[in-house]
Amino acid sequence: MRVHLSFSSLLAALVMQTAWVVPAQAQQNVPSLTESAMSTLITPSIDAFIPETHAQVMSRQVSADGQAVVLTRYERKDGRNAGLEGEHFSSVMAESGRLKGFANISLDLVDRPLPDSQRSEEIARAFLQQYAPDLLPRMEIHWIDKHDEPIRVERNGRMETVTLTGMKVKARNLEDRLWFWVIVGPDGQPMVFERDITWITFPGHRQTEKWLHDSWLKKQGKEGVNSSKLG
Repeated sequence: MRVHLSFSSLLAALVMQTAWVVPAQAQQNVPSLTESAMSTLITPSIDAFIPETHAQVMSRQVSADGQAVVLTRYERKDGRNAGLEGEHFSSVMAESGRLKGFANISLDLVDRPLPDSQRSEEIARAFLQQYAPDLLPRMEIHWIDKHDEPIRVERNGRMETVTLTGMKVKARNLEDRLWFWVIVGPDGQPMVFERDITWITFPGHRQTEKWLHDSWLKKQGKEGVNSSKLG
């Protein structure tokens, strides 16, 4: 069966064909608006940083500088050093999906050699490039030095405090004047990350809540870190 097309119909068909071909070629090296927005707004999953030995015990909405965020806590499946001030992996995520921070407090990282300052900065920058690229353009490093985190552990039937040490790369975002840092662990992986931290110069203290820090949670009387209080 033959189909007869008028000149106007044939011309319209050619225009349609050209409209599909040209953009396809032009878009090869130009990301779409959707792709650009996705890369800007959505943080890649941090599942790779959560130890396989851990399971989620708590998740709830809290507030950081007046903004709603979600605090999630993981503890060891075998129950080793569970509870406040013990071993845990915790994260804070904004409602937008932006990662605000995480902490991996593990006895397995205690008393091990640390990377030097140069290597710690390289690791920190590589992490930020993937998980917080918006911080890099106006990043100003304040200092790089050792940083200690306490862990309450049980040894020979007795509780004691041991020290987990990492290399802290502390920096400031000159765009909004807020602080952020990456603490690199002995295994060469980010151990702690925090961003958008407000610091009160006088009298000299942190304003942003310390949801990743058990010592602060204990002082605030913030419970709900066991599986019976999932939220």
